[in-house]
Amino acid sequence: MKITVPSFMKNEKISKAVSLLTDNLFWFVGCALYACAVNFFNVPNNIAQGGFSGLAIVINYLTDLPVGAVNFALNIPVLVLAWIFIGKKFVVKTLWVTAMLSALIDLIAAYVPYQYTGDKLLAAIFSGALLGAGVAIVASRGSTTGGTDVLSKLLRLPFPHLSYGKLVMFSDMVVIAVSAIVFRSIESALYAAIVIFVSSKVIDYILYGMGKSKMLMVITDHAEEISKLLVSKTPRGVSIIPATGAYTGKDKNMLVCVLRNNEVSSVIKLIKSIDPNTFTIITEANEIIGKGFKPTINE
Repeated sequence: MKITVPSFMKNEKISKAVSLLTDNLFWFVGCALYACAVNFFNVPNNIAQGGFSGLAIVINYLTDLPVGAVNFALNIPVLVLAWIFIGKKFVVKTLWVTAMLSALIDLIAAYVPYQYTGDKLLAAIFSGALLGAGVAIVASRGSTTGGTDVLSKLLRLPFPHLSYGKLVMFSDMVVIAVSAIVFRSIESALYAAIVIFVSSKVIDYILYGMGKSKMLMVITDHAEEISKLLVSKTPRGVSIIPATGAYTGKDKNMLVCVLRNNEVSSVIKLIKSIDPNTFTIITEANEIIGKGFKPTINE
């Protein structure tokens, strides 16, 4: 008997396949950039950029073991704990990306033996740019490169009062301190700090854009019309909050919308096209976590 598969099921399967393929393409590009930074700039200049990959560079210096293989081995116990305490979905993606990164580090080291040994400041800057771009590209598709990212998530379970950023920074500082001792060079630690600084700026630029975002609070008598227009014409959501004027005692509505900086002027025009008498407050939004802004990688 012939079974007819509904078209919507076919479309759903195709959509999932395309999404998976896109994820892997992004992860591959991100890991390749990261691997190039490690091999071209960090290893030849004794710069351990922090994280497990930085620790792997230190171990490579002492034992000559492959950086990628050591990086993968260091991640295994942490990922086992993450499997137990965080969840399978998060670990599966992270394990796959970590394996991809580790393999690319060793493959590039073997088959593209280019190493920059000129100005160490230039090496640190370009390494930070490549590392930041790689991490951001991987993060944009919902995964991480493993290492201290996963370790920090685990440490936050028993110590939730500690911020994620501070835990990552502390872990990187420990690796940098160890590298200064092993390489017998304070300069190596200082260059590693430059790598981390540059990479963090590149990550922020790629993931969140330039500058801070804006929050609009719009008081209007035409909340329904404006909210429908914004939802249909922009990629942003809108919340409607009841408000009462203290002076007039009149009931109104306040719209709350979070935007990127480059979206503010066009949204203001849309609002004014419906109600030119709106009272609009625009404030800085220091950090926004959610769809369309800062991604959360907890799955």
